[in-house]
Amino acid sequence: MIPTWAQLVYLICAVCFILALKGLSGPRTARAGNLIGAGAAVVACGLPFFYLERLDNVLPMLAAVAVGTIGGVYGARRVQMTQMPQMVALFNGVGGGAASLVALLELNEIGAGAPTFNLIATAFTIAVGAISFSGSVITFAKLQDLMTSRPVTFPGFPVAFGGSLVAVLVLSVIVVRDPTMGIGIVIGLVGLLIGVLLVLPVGGADVPIVISLLNAFTGLTVAAGGYVLGNTLLLVAGTLVGASGTFLTLLMAKAMGRSVANILFGALKGGSTLGGGEASDRPVRSVTPEDAAIMLAYADRVIIIPGYGLAVAQAQHTLRELVDLLNERGGEVDYAIHPVAGRMPGHMNVLLAEAQVPYEELKEMDEINGDFKDTDVVLVVGANDVVNPAAKTTPGAPIYGMPILNADEARQVIFMKRSMRPGFAGIENELLFEERTSLLFGDAKDSMGKLLNAVKGL
Repeated sequence: MIPTWAQLVYLICAVCFILALKGLSGPRTARAGNLIGAGAAVVACGLPFFYLERLDNVLPMLAAVAVGTIGGVYGARRVQMTQMPQMVALFNGVGGGAASLVALLELNEIGAGAPTFNLIATAFTIAVGAISFSGSVITFAKLQDLMTSRPVTFPGFPVAFGGSLVAVLVLSVIVVRDPTMGIGIVIGLVGLLIGVLLVLPVGGADVPIVISLLNAFTGLTVAAGGYVLGNTLLLVAGTLVGASGTFLTLLMAKAMGRSVANILFGALKGGSTLGGGEASDRPVRSVTPEDAAIMLAYADRVIIIPGYGLAVAQAQHTLRELVDLLNERGGEVDYAIHPVAGRMPGHMNVLLAEAQVPYEELKEMDEINGDFKDTDVVLVVGANDVVNPAAKTTPGAPIYGMPILNADEARQVIFMKRSMRPGFAGIENELLFEERTSLLFGDAKDSMGKLLNAVKGL
């Protein structure tokens, strides 16, 4: 039994997690919220060492804590901003896997006399935790280019997936009636298979949404595990993660103009964003940095649309200098942020905050979309799918129905691209071939530096 004083400390930690989540909702309070949450997690992890009368395997426990701490610090310091979604996927997968293993061990302890609901919660945690783990590994592999980012299907896929779901449900009923370790292990293995099959058909720009969904799965498994273990902290923290992950998944799906079911299984009928794609050889209008500088310097209204290419090139600081210079010359400049620009929600906000861009200059899509028709020049830096008119004009396109930034309504568009390869959705962007669109080819950081110098020289 957990003593009363320890339960109170766990409750305080749970409140801290709620405050941390609240703090993370805004840029000014995000750092404090992160510190509050991290501090509460440290206290919660260390607390059992002070109230448990008997501690077996202390040295392996301390070694695991040390390995986790070193790995977490190393990852946080070394991982680039462009690799943040991969790190989130891995951390989430580890959480789901850990919850599944703990539930499996608990199944061996509670035996046949346990309450039915506890056994149901245990089976749920084993299965869904395993799904979250293997699914997160596949999302990591897709984003890290360790495997193709295109949807992967095969004949009989629906039968294999549906059969696996039926199998895990039947096995869960069996383990509730006869809680044995062997059945629990089989549930975990089938869960691993379901996780792989769940993510394989997802491609391209849909992968970050699946990461959010798997994050919700992990939260639910932690909450269920907290119920089984009688731990208030795990119950509250897991519920918070599950609820926030679910809301984020639904909001991202809405931003893509698609349902969650279509995102997960659209590839089975050709509706998933594909990823990959060959470079186009259609003629376009290209410009030099000097030409683009003249267009920007003499524009009264400019809107910047950042994308993943900006993050890859780490050109955010040079972009900030360019915007400051345009503002000094009397221009009005804003940043237009699409909800799913980059590889995860908030990716562009964090990237630009790193360059000390005032938060007030970042305009969300709904707020700024009406301004494009009165804009002289739109500068697209490394974005593609979020400005692709195919989302509005081509019913057969994978991104059809996705709300986009209305860059096509501006008087002039400058597109900064490395090549003519399509965006993550794997389709051509017709905006590139419009008469009012000019392409500035090259690495975003190099091109941005030349553009900045050209504006200074005017």
